Amino acid sequence: MGFGSQFSVFALALLVQHSVAQNSTNSTYDVLQYVDQLIGSANGGMAKAVADCDAQSNQGGFTTEGALITGFSSMHDSGTGGNPSLGNFALFPYASCVGDDVDGCKYEKIQRKIPYVASSVKASPGYFGLQLSSGISVDMTTAQHTSLFRFKFPSTDAAGSGSPLILLDLTDLSDTRQDNGTISVDETTGRMTGNARFQPSFGIGTFVLYFCADFSGAPVRDNGIYVNSRASTDVKDLTLARSINGYPLPGGGFVRFKTPGSNGILARVGVSFISSDQACSNAESEIPSFDFDGTQKAANDLWREKISPITVSTTGVPSSMLTNFYSGIYRTMINPQDYTGENPLWESSEPYFDSFYCIWDLFRSQMPFLTILDPATIARQIRSLIDTYRNLGWLPDCRMSLCKGYTQGGSNADNVLADAYVKNITDGIDWDTGYEAVLKDAEVEPYFWSVEGRGGLDSWKNLGYIPVEDFDYKGTGTMTRSVSRTLEYSYNDFVITQIAAGVGAQADVEKYTSRSENWQNLYKADVTGGSLAGASVFTGFLQPRYLNKTWGFQDPITCSNVDPNPNSICSLQRTAGETFESSIWEYSFFVPHDHATLITKFGGPDAFVKRLDFLHDNNITYIGNEPAFLTVFQYHYAGRPALSAKRSHFYIPAYFGIGHDGLPGNDDSGAMGSFVAFSMLGLFPNPGQDVYLITPPFFESVSIKSQVSGKTATITNVNFDPSYKNIFIQSATLNGAPYTKNWIDHSFFTEGKELVLTLGRTYQGFGNFTGNSTSSNEKRAQRFSAVPINELNAKTGASYWASQEG
Repeated sequence: MGFGSQFSVFALALLVQHSVAQNSTNSTYDVLQYVDQLIGSANGGMAKAVADCDAQSNQGGFTTEGALITGFSSMHDSGTGGNPSLGNFALFPYASCVGDDVDGCKYEKIQRKIPYVASSVKASPGYFGLQLSSGISVDMTTAQHTSLFRFKFPSTDAAGSGSPLILLDLTDLSDTRQDNGTISVDETTGRMTGNARFQPSFGIGTFVLYFCADFSGAPVRDNGIYVNSRASTDVKDLTLARSINGYPLPGGGFVRFKTPGSNGILARVGVSFISSDQACSNAESEIPSFDFDGTQKAANDLWREKISPITVSTTGVPSSMLTNFYSGIYRTMINPQDYTGENPLWESSEPYFDSFYCIWDLFRSQMPFLTILDPATIARQIRSLIDTYRNLGWLPDCRMSLCKGYTQGGSNADNVLADAYVKNITDGIDWDTGYEAVLKDAEVEPYFWSVEGRGGLDSWKNLGYIPVEDFDYKGTGTMTRSVSRTLEYSYNDFVITQIAAGVGAQADVEKYTSRSENWQNLYKADVTGGSLAGASVFTGFLQPRYLNKTWGFQDPITCSNVDPNPNSICSLQRTAGETFESSIWEYSFFVPHDHATLITKFGGPDAFVKRLDFLHDNNITYIGNEPAFLTVFQYHYAGRPALSAKRSHFYIPAYFGIGHDGLPGNDDSGAMGSFVAFSMLGLFPNPGQDVYLITPPFFESVSIKSQVSGKTATITNVNFDPSYKNIFIQSATLNGAPYTKNWIDHSFFTEGKELVLTLGRTYQGFGNFTGNSTSSNEKRAQRFSAVPINELNAKTGASYWASQEG
């Protein structure tokens, strides 16, 4: 849920090249040639900054769905779903006003919006541009806190005056501006400064954002302010109320220019959460000379530096696969965003990150991917989370625009901290305070647990599950999602044991290990798979339970991809069901820390695999949402990594392509991008645990340079087949020695190890023993499955699975 980058504070995210490069067999290439940030820019997925439009899926500002352009603004989060985010203080250009009168221009958003030329949309590293149907071309680049727009006007315009006007609007994409939006326009230079208070898109509270806009490229003719549909060159200052009907009154400022030169008019917009003075200072220091090309090159170089630690062999690989891979990596870096130095809420020397949209989405693969690619930034993000706890009393589960976001399930920042801890991310992190923070999540219920911590802790401790219609007088939150919250709390308690073991808190290890088994209290052995044809042969599913320990019922397919009831609700509404954004069918697999017990309850490895097959073959799972991710690879825990490989090769590229509609759902701040990147890399995480599940990479070789040790880890596919028929591991070596496990740990990256996989078209048994006999906590920790393995028949009736792997 969001857009930006760790290293671009909150001006537009540094945009990356929109082109599908020709296939190359060279060992050296520019990684940016394979990044297309317009993937998913239609159908509600990934959207790019710069242009704001009126499409229903405009959460990030721009889509390629042919909507009308309402302006060009500097701040966006994308891939979020829900309400549009940010889009504050949009600029909008006119070549001239009708009758050479400032009232001849249209100022209200609903009146001024205009089509764009679809074929004109272009993007490259640090750049975005398009042409409006009016003939005006607009392009943009960014620095850390500053956007630089360039407006080029047609040589003649309908009015014939040749006196362009650029307005600045005091609202945002969602029209959330509150009272006292202000702007001042300097009569001589045209500089605009001001601020306004807005609401976040998925949370509570408000935030104040400040701006400073300067112009270059043509002498200023006149300037002023506008309110509603009228403008004045006599008035230079404006303060606006919201409105009696809840809609923010249109208003802002404008500058009109004398005839510009061939390079058009440049608009430099600095932004700040501190003050307009700081916004001006940001702009003046970052883009002092309005150097468009130099600013674009700096952005381009920064993106290349961030993405280049991962390189692959391009030999024989279609450019579409390379574009899919690197574009996925690009999207992992859009959020959270580094707002260090721009946090007005408390004074601290620690980093401050924002746009955690939301950790329920990010903990599964996006933040684990950054742990490999950019561990220094992950360390800063962990420090920011801990500092937020230090100053606000709780680890955030979702946060945007300096505001608390809604909690979707458990206290999933615990998972993020544990994942970094077990992978030895330590740089500057106060782990004593971090451990204190996760313990508070587990033990203390906040007053308003809809935005932090966990609710229902009395029931959690006394009953061992979250009941339907819980009696909870200590905190306030929506009494829903009892099944999914029970599962998430179980995992949250497990990851606490990972930190507890490291700090020597053995009593806590035992306490939270026991509580991590609470998910079993909702397992009902006699429940069948629900109303879907063929599902009744599967028995044993999670079910809701009441305070008096009696059972409720929710059809296991409710809120699944195949739920026949269009009115099923499984979200944050008061009337929602007992799972969040997914079904009991899918959530019954969410026991990432205890696969041995789960597989046993499901009847052993054979039955477990058949149940996973049914989940995927019957379209119950929705790969466009995060609970589906691990299910693609859970075959590993039943000793069938070949089936994980086959599933990942089905979903990519069938559901993840390189078109504008190339994502199956909201990118959720790079969650979808990280699923693609990890899958194609051939190593998928089980977050909060030091394990990566091995499948063959989609390339002949992959190299990952550790930014911690400087060493390079490599994975090589022997017998690589670019038609992707050889996707089954026959044998493996690690650093030259035979290797039989179907997982590796994080030291693979930091120590620069070499994994060589020999591939074939049939399954030969690799990875069918994955136990770790040296682990005293093997069953409960479940980084690995130690169950006996039977040869399984992969046929399940679906045409894609018609051929078993051997």
